[in-house]
Amino acid sequence: MTRGADISPLSLLLGRVDAVADGASPTDTVPSGFPSLDKLLGGGLRRGDLVVLGGDVGSGKSALALAIALRVQQAQHDVLFYSGEMLPDRVLERALAIEGRTRVDDLRRGTLNDVSRSGVGAAAVRMRGDLPVIERAPLGGVAAIGEEVAAVLAVKLVVVDGLHALLPGTRQTEEEAATAIRALKQLALDARVAVLVTSPLPALVARDDRRPVLDDFGAQGAVKERADVVLALFREGMYDSARGIEGATELLVRKNRNGGTGYVDLYFYAQWMRFEDMLDPDR
Repeated sequence: MTRGADISPLSLLLGRVDAVADGASPTDTVPSGFPSLDKLLGGGLRRGDLVVLGGDVGSGKSALALAIALRVQQAQHDVLFYSGEMLPDRVLERALAIEGRTRVDDLRRGTLNDVSRSGVGAAAVRMRGDLPVIERAPLGGVAAIGEEVAAVLAVKLVVVDGLHALLPGTRQTEEEAATAIRALKQLALDARVAVLVTSPLPALVARDDRRPVLDDFGAQGAVKERADVVLALFREGMYDSARGIEGATELLVRKNRNGGTGYVDLYFYAQWMRFEDMLDPDR
């Protein structure tokens, strides 16, 4: 078999490496919008990767997943966001609260003061042309999501807020969760998209160190085995409010198939459901 004049995959790869070195954006990487996380992940979320985000109840998994979706879309990368717990208009309400730095309750009641109203108005203008496609998680599970991804050719990130929404049964078994994780990884590979899914931590129990570890993700070990990146939220103020660290958050990188692990410091403004990067907060 002769090689001819065709450009080899290795040559194409080296060309992309040289282009990035010269200042081009990596074509297979989607920045999360949180610079400290992107630095730890080598630039951001990679197409073809499955990213699992877990945390205790009330830690802010949904808020962070939505924040990443918003920031990726604002960077002109198309995003599909599937909610397993909220109607699309409720997700949009949250998005407006995050970007406008206001309380959802004030939005619902229409009790915004002049400053809040101005912030919400400015946020609405910014978001008007840069919103992810927001939908309920489909009844057909991962297969139905795959059909929708195929119809939106430019999509680079798929966010599923709630792994449980993809499980077919009502018992929510570990076996069903494992099957869904494997299917999501296959979707990421087949569609060449980054897939981010939030997951509860069924194995999380009271202990001296509440920081989640890989074994807390359950799903018969499928998260540990199949996910490319595993992120865990830890807010110490949830367990010890007396220390005055209510919003301080560690986003722990518990697995990173293509790089190192560690953590980044975030701050959670609970009243706005907004996370900010402690090293780059002015967004």
